[in-house]
Amino acid sequence: MNIYPKIEQTLLAVKSAAINIPSERIELLDKFAQYIADKRIKGLPVNLIFICTHNSRRSHLSQIWAQFFAGFYGVQEVFCSSGGTEATAFNPRAVKCLKDQGFRTTAGSDDTNPVYSVTYSDEYQPIKCFSKVYDHPENPRKDFAAVMTCSDADEACPFIPGAEKRFPVRYEDPKKFDDTPLEEEKYNERPIQIASEMDYLFSKSAAIIGGNL
Repeated sequence: MNIYPKIEQTLLAVKSAAINIPSERIELLDKFAQYIADKRIKGLPVNLIFICTHNSRRSHLSQIWAQFFAGFYGVQEVFCSSGGTEATAFNPRAVKCLKDQGFRTTAGSDDTNPVYSVTYSDEYQPIKCFSKVYDHPENPRKDFAAVMTCSDADEACPFIPGAEKRFPVRYEDPKKFDDTPLEEEKYNERPIQIASEMDYLFSKSAAIIGGNL
């Protein structure tokens, strides 16, 4: 898999962060990995919707890094999408952070809620990203796992129609640091944390799948 050079540099920080994933998160990610592996061993596609309140930061970052690591570890037929309990826009701070970490992004002409094309390799299709509700027509309607990336959405949506599984993989919102001296640090930190856990998730999934071939 030929990825853009700057992402290769980012992966050094991601691998370092993966060493420090807490044990309780490992337990959750192991269950998530088993779900992914079970679907692929049965020859079924894996549909994941990453959900947070506004579909503007954490859910998009999780969608993108999950899709990246599915390809990186050769876990095929994985389709990652995202959504919120309401639609806003893919936050420009989060987009900038992705660019800084090596992804290439282009935006559509809609100023209020641009549709972004995000790429990490010329060998893979771009990832389409824009803010939408989790039950938007472009997202799966059944046979998917709902991945709750924030506590507000998790608590506000005790039931997600069509979801066959639910995983509360929550992250602290970098939004709380907007316009503070810690903004840049936290917007760089959160994607690395998310990436480290998606790295673990898909490496574990690939190992389980490989052990059952």
